[in-house]
Amino acid sequence: MKHSIYKPQILNDINRDNIAGGLMTGMLGIIGPPVMVIEAANAGMISHEQTITWFYGVHIFGALLGLIMSLYYRMPIVGAHSITGVAFLVTVTPYFTFEELVGSYIITALIVILFGVSGIFKKVMSWIPREIIAAMLAGIISSYVFGIIPAAIEMPAIGLTAILVFFIFRKWDLIIPPMLAGVFTAVIMYFVLNHFDFSAIGTTPVAPTFTVPEFSISAIISITLPLTLLILSNDATPAIGALESNGYKVPVNNILTASGIASLGATIFGGQSANVGGMMTTIASDHASGEKSKRYISSVISSVVMIIFAVFAWALVPLMFDLPASLMAILTGFVLIGVFSSTLKRSFSNPKYTMSVIFAFIISASGITYFYISAPIWALLIGTIIAKFIED
Repeated sequence: MKHSIYKPQILNDINRDNIAGGLMTGMLGIIGPPVMVIEAANAGMISHEQTITWFYGVHIFGALLGLIMSLYYRMPIVGAHSITGVAFLVTVTPYFTFEELVGSYIITALIVILFGVSGIFKKVMSWIPREIIAAMLAGIISSYVFGIIPAAIEMPAIGLTAILVFFIFRKWDLIIPPMLAGVFTAVIMYFVLNHFDFSAIGTTPVAPTFTVPEFSISAIISITLPLTLLILSNDATPAIGALESNGYKVPVNNILTASGIASLGATIFGGQSANVGGMMTTIASDHASGEKSKRYISSVISSVVMIIFAVFAWALVPLMFDLPASLMAILTGFVLIGVFSSTLKRSFSNPKYTMSVIFAFIISASGITYFYISAPIWALLIGTIIAKFIED
């Protein structure tokens, strides 16, 4: 099948559902990750200029990856960066120079490219039942969705109003999708009820800086292996799984190869990766993002949102640190609640795999990490073993 980057019908493919999907996907990419990036930067005493450049790298190259791949394949392939990878970096940045970190990122990107070119990853994914993949995705999302309730109790005026609006829009199928209505309500209520200090907005633009890498054996061993596993297990696996469970014929090898190439670009600016986004692709590929053939628009819109955020990161990132954690939890929960519902339904669509699905879900939801292998991979492994050798 021959693809082309530009087709006149792109504008005709835009609709309410894929706009909403794109906005929610983009919001997920800019709500939580900035906090973790700055936490990792502070732990490693990385300068303000290098930190903002880090944002430029991961968001610009992640957005370009999603933009190019989604337009070329007409699939909701969303580019982002490894959020769990950043969470891991918080534990290691104090022990290495910024230049050594960048060197280990480059090796990571090359390994991801190798996985894509060799085709190993695709062979593994083809053996896993779709129901197990859906259960794994639901498990990843569950903690964020469950977080709505304690956050709503902590901020009842905002949380309960947003939940009420969500159900009103769901009941009467109003113009705005219910998840987005909940998000907008929470944001509006927060600014109405609180005298927010906008003086926190950054005032001095930061120009991107380039980092010359240094390669050390200790940094490569300590950072490259775990970071590669996190990208493959927490990002590539859920993303490809979401696309496959929604009926797309996924170019697995090309997605991984492109993720590695984009990550190489991000490393120039000190970014740890720019790869296919697991959670974000899950949202964009879901049926809530509209007609299947037009869901790629969600990825396009998400990419635009991330580019805008990257360009103004110097101003927006300091501002976001003044927003309460409970508000961020409410926003994230509403962004993901629709996907949680649909993945849970797909998980139990085949009665034959009931027990394997349950174990895949609870293992994924547990968040365990064992031998540097994250919960989603264990969920797929154990769930597939139960499905293939006990329930089949």
